[in-house]
Amino acid sequence: MKNQFLTIALSFLFLPPRYIEKGNVSPKKINTIINYAIINDSKVIYDELELATLGLSEKAFDYAYKGYQHLVKKQKINTDILVICDFSQSSNKKRFYILDLANNKVLLTSYVAHGRGSGAEYAMRFSNRSRSHQSSLGFYVTSSTYYGEHGLSLRLRGLEPGYNNLAMKRNIVLHGAAYISDEYLNTNKFMGRSYGCPAVPEDECAEIIDLIKNGSCLFIYHPTKKYLQSSKILNG
Repeated sequence: MKNQFLTIALSFLFLPPRYIEKGNVSPKKINTIINYAIINDSKVIYDELELATLGLSEKAFDYAYKGYQHLVKKQKINTDILVICDFSQSSNKKRFYILDLANNKVLLTSYVAHGRGSGAEYAMRFSNRSRSHQSSLGFYVTSSTYYGEHGLSLRLRGLEPGYNNLAMKRNIVLHGAAYISDEYLNTNKFMGRSYGCPAVPEDECAEIIDLIKNGSCLFIYHPTKKYLQSSKILNG
């Protein structure tokens, strides 16, 4: 069930400029209503999908949903799929979430690796630099697939200058890896790490890529204040 405030807010988006100019409603009022609607709708969806029971923090989802709405408005993405990598969690947890926002469904949860330069069990450091072997925070749009050294892989285009816009140049892609699985964890204290790519279990890779390829929103979250306060997508 969609929140009534979102319906009201979206209706304002289609008001002709002359309606606003005549003083019927101010641009400031529109922004206030839209922001209020997004916050309330985020809470409704978070509760309906029972994301707390799956380990996803409400803050992570709030930021992801806000950015998703911004990218929808800017026509940067073309699917109803929202993918969240919650790097505030241990790599030993299923911290990768694929959400279908059109049908209010959790399509899949899984493990996901962070870069070896970002930390051991927990990701703590992030970079946009080549050869840093660190993960990059922020919003991405999924692109096309290809077959490389890791088999079927998915290109990711970073949307945030200074944080992840060099993802293509760094060859940051989603791919499968043997070091991210229940079997690996049976003999290791924490999951294996990548060179910065969000690697997923090999036996789930094809399914994951099929669900999110070609224009979905992917958000890599961590409560790093510098990013959260300066992201133009989150603060635009």
